[in-house]
Amino acid sequence: MWESFVAFILGLVEGVTEFAPVSSTGHMIIVDDFLFQTKDMFSPEVANTFKIVIQLGSILAVVVLMRDRFINLLGLRGRTGEQASGPRLKLLQVIVGLMPAGILYLLVDDYVDKYLFSAETVVVGLVLGALLMLAADWFRPRRPKTESVDQITYKQALTVGLIQCVAMWPGFSRSGSTISGGVLTGMSHRAAADFTFIMAVPIMAGASLFSLMKSWDSITADVIPFFVVGFASAFVFALISIRFFLKLINKIKLVPFAIYRLVLAAVIYFVFL
Repeated sequence: MWESFVAFILGLVEGVTEFAPVSSTGHMIIVDDFLFQTKDMFSPEVANTFKIVIQLGSILAVVVLMRDRFINLLGLRGRTGEQASGPRLKLLQVIVGLMPAGILYLLVDDYVDKYLFSAETVVVGLVLGALLMLAADWFRPRRPKTESVDQITYKQALTVGLIQCVAMWPGFSRSGSTISGGVLTGMSHRAAADFTFIMAVPIMAGASLFSLMKSWDSITADVIPFFVVGFASAFVFALISIRFFLKLINKIKLVPFAIYRLVLAAVIYFVFL
């Protein structure tokens, strides 16, 4: 019973924080590493694999919520009516946005896992990510030239992809960096958030499945219920949080999230380190 409760709470934390610009890694450090310590409940291998599995639950939530967008991107359905003649986000634009971080992931992933995953580095990432978000809101164009994700240019997609590379540093936040990058290139906050979620699916799914393959031997019959509860919890709470975030982001912008990150960094540093 306790293990199911832990799985539910960790899935909740993953689902709520994965796509908000607040760093899911920072929250996992507080909730898991300092409170539940699943690596001691099972083993470090099982604990790490569990975090991969619940991340896949969050990714599935994006696919469900944005399924029509992905169907159109893959060319599985033609557009009709007014949409047929208007601009549309192209699959190649998404690929251009993914390439920089995808290449960097292949080059430095092992180094990041080995040397950079610690509470100290996450605190640094939280602070630097908050500063990037503040800069995005302070120096963004006063009138966004790109109101919809369908108006994004290849130059904007590449710029966002390059800025996304800083999210390889734990605690920086992939969504925080990409939304900031989009806003700085002239996107509205909603357009930047939509593009962030679209790019999240292939890059996070690929990275998660690759990591899962390396950790497959740690999935045994006795831990499957733990994984299932966490996966389901992450999926449900990601559905809720993504809907809420997309309605909120154009109203409050990035500054409140940046302030929250700075508070979180202070809590980790002064309370847990």
